[in-house]
Amino acid sequence: MKLKQSVIVLSISALLVAAPLHAGRQGPGQGRFGTSAQVVAAPLNSAEVNDLVFMREEEKLSRDVYLTLYELWRNPVFSSISRAEQRHMDSMGTLLANYGLADPVIDDAIGLFNNRELAGLYSDLTQQGQGSLLDALHAGALIEELDIRDLQDAIATANHPDLIQAYENLLRGSRNHLRAFVRQIEMLGDAYEAQVLDQLEVDMILDSPLERGRSGGNVRRGR
Repeated sequence: MKLKQSVIVLSISALLVAAPLHAGRQGPGQGRFGTSAQVVAAPLNSAEVNDLVFMREEEKLSRDVYLTLYELWRNPVFSSISRAEQRHMDSMGTLLANYGLADPVIDDAIGLFNNRELAGLYSDLTQQGQGSLLDALHAGALIEELDIRDLQDAIATANHPDLIQAYENLLRGSRNHLRAFVRQIEMLGDAYEAQVLDQLEVDMILDSPLERGRSGGNVRRGR
C-alpha cells in the first residue's frame, strides 16, 4: 500500500485559511513562509492539497532522519543531503503559504510529526540506522525510493504547473540522493537492491549521471 494512502485525509475546509501563514517556529529550518508570499487565485483540488501537505512532512522526515544519522555516524553524506532536504521542506512550505493552506509542521523539532505514519517511519528508520553505518545508508536509500515513488504519484495527480515544477525539482534531487547513498553503500562492499521501486527503475537511475541542480555534476555510478 502506498505510504501516502495511509495518511489521515484532512478536511479541506480546515486547511483553507484567509491569509498567508506566519510560520516562524523554533528548531531546524526556521522560516516565515507567509511574510512575502501571496495567496494565489486558483485553488487546489482535494488530491493536490493532500499531496502538498504530505510532501511538506515527508521532506521533514528525510531531513530529520539524516540529521539524526549524521550525529550517530558523522558521515558527511547525511549532513550534505539533510541541507538539501531543508531546501525541499522550505519550497513545500512556500507553496502551502501561496495557496493559503495550514502548515502541518506545527513544531519543527526533530522527530515530531503531525502524520502518525511518518512519525512511525522516523522511529523505525533511526532505529535501523543505529545498527551500523551500512544499515544507516540503506535507511537513507529507502527514504529516497519512497520519495521518488510518492513524488511521481503527486506529479501524475497535479494540475497546477507550479506544483508540477516543484515536485519535478524534488524528484531530481531524490534521484541524486539515491545515487549518493548507493555509492556509499557500494564503497563499503555491499551490492544495493531496490527496496520500494522496481529494480529496473533503480538500476536506470543509478546508471545515469547526476542531474543538474544543486547536486550538479556528471559522475556515473562506479561499478
